[in-house]
Amino acid sequence: MQLSEFRILKVLAEELNMRKASERLYVSQPALSQRLQSIENNWGTIIFVRSQKGLNLTPAGEKIISFVSEVLQKEETVKEELQSLSEHVHGTLKLAVASIIGQYWLPHVLKEYVNLYPHVNISLITGWSSEIIKHLYEDKIHLGIVRGNPEWRGSKDHILSDHLYLVDTTISSLDELAETSKPFIQFKSHSTYYQEIQDWWHSHFKTTPQKTIVVDQIETCKQMALNGIGYAILPSISLRPEDDVFKIPLTDKRGNAIKRDTWLIHHGTGSELKQVNAFMDLIRKLTNE
Repeated sequence: MQLSEFRILKVLAEELNMRKASERLYVSQPALSQRLQSIENNWGTIIFVRSQKGLNLTPAGEKIISFVSEVLQKEETVKEELQSLSEHVHGTLKLAVASIIGQYWLPHVLKEYVNLYPHVNISLITGWSSEIIKHLYEDKIHLGIVRGNPEWRGSKDHILSDHLYLVDTTISSLDELAETSKPFIQFKSHSTYYQEIQDWWHSHFKTTPQKTIVVDQIETCKQMALNGIGYAILPSISLRPEDDVFKIPLTDKRGNAIKRDTWLIHHGTGSELKQVNAFMDLIRKLTNE
């Protein structure tokens, strides 16, 4: 079987929908259906069961897709190794980063990286730190950038620490929180970040906030605070000098600033690839500036 047929099966297994798979593969649905029938005839078994809701893998199909995925992964690994033999830096850099980092820190880093290495393709996933660690364990990425204190047994390099601030357009001291009727605006985040905020709050106040608004994205949370709708606790990485708000630093019981760490995590073997090594070198350079 040709590798092109392996890629067809992989896309079908990912989408489990003929229409979506045909769009990704740039072929018509009838042509894809005919190609799948030919592939199944070659294997001598049914790989997908068709239904009105889409496609479902048969038990035999699950074994075939597992084999297909392994072959395609090995093919990609060999290609990367061959590219590393070249003098030029190219290939694909596969990154997964915490959403906050992807929004506020990564863009200027990638801009510099792309300017330095224009022949490198970037594959980027954003999400929660726990998801990023899972991607790294499954060898779906070369490097991960996570927040907090990751449970990672491989190599990790510290990138930055940013302070946490309570921000509001009118509240200028923590004492005012007990009297305000404004809501506490929070954004959905990793459980460890949420727990840090809860621990800080309960160490300073005996009651919970009078009102709470929870939004999906940190930027939504920030914009609502900037527009005076309520107060929020935000990491300094998301704040800019021109933001017209009071910024009250969060401290623990000993008066130490509460910070959020950011880490670059990897297996240690990725640096054998030139595009990965070049990105790590750029991170070290920017971290030391």
